[in-house]
Amino acid sequence: MFLVTRHPDVARLGPELERAGFSAPAIAPERLANDELGPTADVVVLDLRDIPAAAFNILSANYAENGVILIVILAPEQLDRISADLPVDDFVVLPAAPEELGRRIERALWRKHGVDSENFVRCGALTLDLSNYRVAVGNEALVMTFKEYELLRFLAMNAGRVFTREQLLNRVWGYDYFGGARTVDVHIRRIRAKIEIHGHAFIETVRNVGYRLVAEAKKDPVE
Repeated sequence: MFLVTRHPDVARLGPELERAGFSAPAIAPERLANDELGPTADVVVLDLRDIPAAAFNILSANYAENGVILIVILAPEQLDRISADLPVDDFVVLPAAPEELGRRIERALWRKHGVDSENFVRCGALTLDLSNYRVAVGNEALVMTFKEYELLRFLAMNAGRVFTREQLLNRVWGYDYFGGARTVDVHIRRIRAKIEIHGHAFIETVRNVGYRLVAEAKKDPVE
């Protein structure tokens, strides 16, 4: 999660959110250029005072398309910029209380990704503990590499949605990664070998497209 602002009254919310269990570094709005946050952000809290209307419309549509939760903080006189069809997940009017913002983030995570108040994602028997980077199937804890975990976390937080190999490379490895798309296949095989145990199957291969994670699925032959 990123807190995007250049104003002290919003930047001070970062430490408060971190004490509530969120990782919320405050960064300057300039880092939004060239979609720099796209591959790594699950939640963006954006100070609307820093973003022109035209740029904000592009950003909000892009984040909605890529499954990034967008919560905006705005001054009272900016309420007319929040239209009914604007693709944002929630908003907070200044002065913003960290407790209110934290609750709105939790609700947005639950609505979009099924993340509960204890920071768990559950897909059938599969459970991801986002606070401690742990994965379990049923009551069995699993050991994963960092990239395996990050790929599984991304799929679990977008359960049911199909992603191409190129999209997964961009979102998990980043736009500056120069490895081939087969890197995704290798990691999917390793993840399947670890999580698809005791008759469970979670990752579907959508042939000629890519992969998606569902709560329970029939096992597909590994390509």
